Amino acid sequence: MTNTVGTIRTGGTVALVRGEEELVRRTSHLFAVATDIACAAIDLRTWSAARTDAGIRAALCGRDGAEVRLRKVYRPNVLLDPTSAAHLREIRDTRGAQIRITPDEINETILIDRRVAILAGDRRLGERSFSIVTQPEVVQGVTSLFDAAWRSATSVDAYDARIAELRDIAPQVLDLLGRGVKDEAAARTLGLGVRTYRRRVAELMEALGASSRFQAGVRARELGLV
Repeated sequence: MTNTVGTIRTGGTVALVRGEEELVRRTSHLFAVATDIACAAIDLRTWSAARTDAGIRAALCGRDGAEVRLRKVYRPNVLLDPTSAAHLREIRDTRGAQIRITPDEINETILIDRRVAILAGDRRLGERSFSIVTQPEVVQGVTSLFDAAWRSATSVDAYDARIAELRDIAPQVLDLLGRGVKDEAAARTLGLGVRTYRRRVAELMEALGASSRFQAGVRARELGLV
């Protein structure tokens, strides 16, 4: 038997949409009435265009006066940007969002009332595509993956305390790495010991999900950190 969720049929459907404008058209009615939202994202830009719709923005940031369970999991790099870190604290403190951080790889996903899963495609392949999944067995599987990531993630407060000092010097470290400054000279510039500087570089690479210094620079540019 097939049920209907707004204009999206459930019971065995996977719809592929191109670009966030089409995503908004297809899903805004679902966000408007949602009571349980789970979101996994690499950074705040993942669903940024979708948030231009008032209903989606309210659902992803918390609606005033509404009983909505809102859980979000992000990669650590989101805390390297002071503006992004402040936004997370704001929606946590004023909208009741539960936010956790994971260093593990995550699939960028939104779950709506555990009935609809939105899976984001790779943004590097041009206009981003999104899969809207309503097949119950698949949604259940995606939900299980999110729940596992949620359980193993760290509260945003605990992670923010660990990364606060790194956030302050991240722009200078990224600049020094980008200019190819040797570790000894970079450490002197920052007033750090060489071992401390190298540890900071390693922490920055981990936060950015990078396996090399070059990749860290590329990732930082992608995220708008440099």
